[in-house]
Amino acid sequence: MIIKKIIGIAAGVIFLQSCDDSRTAGEQYYDSPKQGRIHISVDESFKPVIEEQIKVYKSAFPDAEIVPEYKSEADCFRDLQTDSTRLIIVARGLNEEEIAFYKNKLGYKPVFDVLAFDAVDLVVNIESQDTVYTMERIRRLLSGEEKKTVVVDGNNATSAVRYLMDSVLRGAKFGGNVTAAKGSKAVLEYIAADKNAVGFIGSSWFGNDQDPEQKAWNSKIKMALVECKNCEKDIFAKPSQATLSYGQYPLVRPLFYILKENSTGLGTGLINFMSLERGQLIFRRAYLVPAQMYFGVRKGDLSE
Repeated sequence: MIIKKIIGIAAGVIFLQSCDDSRTAGEQYYDSPKQGRIHISVDESFKPVIEEQIKVYKSAFPDAEIVPEYKSEADCFRDLQTDSTRLIIVARGLNEEEIAFYKNKLGYKPVFDVLAFDAVDLVVNIESQDTVYTMERIRRLLSGEEKKTVVVDGNNATSAVRYLMDSVLRGAKFGGNVTAAKGSKAVLEYIAADKNAVGFIGSSWFGNDQDPEQKAWNSKIKMALVECKNCEKDIFAKPSQATLSYGQYPLVRPLFYILKENSTGLGTGLINFMSLERGQLIFRRAYLVPAQMYFGVRKGDLSE
């Protein structure tokens, strides 16, 4: 089913000036949606597309200084508990227990919503002939029932790892054949050097031929085909805007923002930018599926 839901921009924000939590002792440093300085924490698997969002935002508002730190999802949530981090970009929203915690601590609820949808790509070496995977086989690989080297982007603190454990293994642990690389780029490097391994990465890191750095991987790595959902039997698909939008590619996850800014500050400005047309088009150009606006679906062959 086509994802048509256009999610509204965070509402209920009180229009007051915001004091930057990262100020030094005795210094009051105010920011607004167009100027100031904030630190944000971003799930490392979303780094390429969020770097582009920040680059374009800062070109529009030169007085806005956004300092991103790219790290595991678990570390992003730990940062959110500190006073110095108002905004995180991760692959899930807050649960009821977390909402209650922040409401008790802050006196208000943080706002969170989905900005885009992202695939978890299954990648193999360019020389590999093993390029077609059912969901059952992926489960066997991740559980260790099939003894083939599987590379993920870190330990169980990353969003991709959490997604695979929750959605594919249903809470079970990885097998001993699953190895953790030091980030998404390290996964690509591992697969480029080992024609017998398979890797899992966020689609923000691979497959965008408009990005010279990503295009350079095409001579070393390729995407595998994964069993298609909502298709006839024995149909397999690669991740694309079409296969994600129509619910055909099975390994898909949301890209959330979580903002604890009870004012119209720079965090609110960045989220509004990413939620409106310009920011949503940046997600689209990065081959994610925008969640806040519907632009139509780029056609694609399921088996291409």
